[in-house]
Amino acid sequence: MDEVFVRKNLIKPARLHALSARSDLRGALQLGSHVGALLVTGLVLHATLGTWWAVPVFMLHGALINFLYAGQHELSHWTVFKTRSLNEIFGRIFGFVLLYPRDFDQIQHTAHHRHTQDWDKDGELGRAPYGLGSYLMWLLGPTYWYSRVARIVRFCFGRVTETCIPEVRRKDVIREARLHMLGYLAIAGVSLWFESWAAVTYWLAPMLAMKIAHQLQNTIEHLGLSHEQNILTNTRSTRTNAAMRWMCWNMQYHTAHHAFPGVPFWKLADLHHDIFDGNGIKPYSMTYLGFQAQVIRKLAGHTENDYPMDRPWVMDEADAAKAPAAANA
Repeated sequence: MDEVFVRKNLIKPARLHALSARSDLRGALQLGSHVGALLVTGLVLHATLGTWWAVPVFMLHGALINFLYAGQHELSHWTVFKTRSLNEIFGRIFGFVLLYPRDFDQIQHTAHHRHTQDWDKDGELGRAPYGLGSYLMWLLGPTYWYSRVARIVRFCFGRVTETCIPEVRRKDVIREARLHMLGYLAIAGVSLWFESWAAVTYWLAPMLAMKIAHQLQNTIEHLGLSHEQNILTNTRSTRTNAAMRWMCWNMQYHTAHHAFPGVPFWKLADLHHDIFDGNGIKPYSMTYLGFQAQVIRKLAGHTENDYPMDRPWVMDEADAAKAPAAANA
């Protein structure tokens, strides 16, 4: 997706063109390091099964599996590799692993970028307003996984209710879901035949149990911000460390990504610097734990309906100081 969702004068065209260049090497380094880390944690998990050491390894392994969605997200944008077919191949593999088919993800995510925070059109954020209970169920993973599995099953039966999916693409997501289901049933059949728990131990159990790790990123990006169609006020970046930025493929620079989604993940720090620091603009940003503490405190005894939709209601002191600059940009 090479569309622009912010004022074009925030960056010079030549600079944006340079930042938008793809690289097979950089894509391979990131994808290879992520998959390589998963192989290492999988091997260590195998070696430590039956001991307490397996618990932290299981948690790290599950977090790494869930953060593969950061890679799938970038693959859906076609920005990981310069060679287009590589984005397609690995995007479908990641989508299969994460129970999140690629065609559906691309269609839904395009609607998310074009209609960010418009709950009637945003394919990802449209939902019932959170109360504390429903938010925690989403954060911890139960309702997340239910929605993913139920959607694949529903598509298998030819029932597509998502308004973000055009009529001409419905046959694509139905076929895709059926192919995924065949793959999952095949894995289940092989596992039963060989009486093996490997798929559960090294894939499904850690992935399902550790969804919260990735939900820390998913929830911070837009929740508690304005619903107006202004990327600088409806999208939040995240203040974190280098290890988390690596695992999340730099999606912590989320405002920059939403402004110019055609820029590859490995250039997002430079893009962030150019469009924000270079123009004296401060996007909304919080830490993971600071954000969660705010949301949980504000939803205790309340729902999102108790807060305004035309201005932020989740912010820390740093956000409050930056708010006027972002809102006026």
